[in-house]
Amino acid sequence: MKKLLYIAIILISFDGISQQIKLKDSLKPLEHTFPLYGQIVDFSDKQPLKAANLFNLNSVIGTVTNDEGNFEIPTAVNDTLYISYLGYQSIKLKITNDLLKGNELVIELHEKAEQLKEVVVKSHKLIGVLEIDAKNVPKDKYARIHINGIPQTYEVGVKQAKSYNSAVDALFRPIDFIYNKFGKKPQQLAKLKKLRDQDELRSLLESKFNRELMMEYLELDENELNELLNECNYSDYFIKQASDLQLIEAVLLCYENYKAIKKGSTIKEKQ
Repeated sequence: MKKLLYIAIILISFDGISQQIKLKDSLKPLEHTFPLYGQIVDFSDKQPLKAANLFNLNSVIGTVTNDEGNFEIPTAVNDTLYISYLGYQSIKLKITNDLLKGNELVIELHEKAEQLKEVVVKSHKLIGVLEIDAKNVPKDKYARIHINGIPQTYEVGVKQAKSYNSAVDALFRPIDFIYNKFGKKPQQLAKLKKLRDQDELRSLLESKFNRELMMEYLELDENELNELLNECNYSDYFIKQASDLQLIEAVLLCYENYKAIKKGSTIKEKQ
């Protein structure tokens, strides 16, 4: 019996290691990748768009256009490029054999037809006396707080109660959806972690606030993403103000904590 038990433990260990190796290998650049060259321009005046973002959703590789709107990014057939620029409609481009024949692409982006919302800016007069100015500076009531003995942080504020339109709608919880999704599709989880961990991608995501890449990988719309973050005890203020990188970190921490709770173990600290 002991021998059988040892053999079973060894087989389980090998299986777990092989799955991790397969997952890592699946995110490595494929041997049959080719550099795709092109230029991003404005649809109306054909002027080049500097610093437009391009992401390969399959390999999780990103780049930005130079001063002339030109770019180079490694791709393979059937990859999908996600192209975005502030104030313009984002597009997805499926890579085909024809696109990889060496001809440079010219990709035109359309401006978003959206009206700017009015913003009210309040001023706070400071007199130069530290003791008095410290009292007059507005406090951020949504700052995250830490409770001794509990690794997870929390935000001050009350979460809004969700109103359900039907019994079926009430059964859907974004946190359960993400938990099951990452369990069945660990590659999606690995891609989200790669977005967070790669230096060049981190710098891109720190300046992005449209959540489009997150929604693409999580397969959630904007409302469902907000509900997920609310369930994870993040306030509406944080959700609106945080960069895409901060929200990715928030979702990953929420998932790890929820997974630990589901398995009956201690809540994990952020790595």
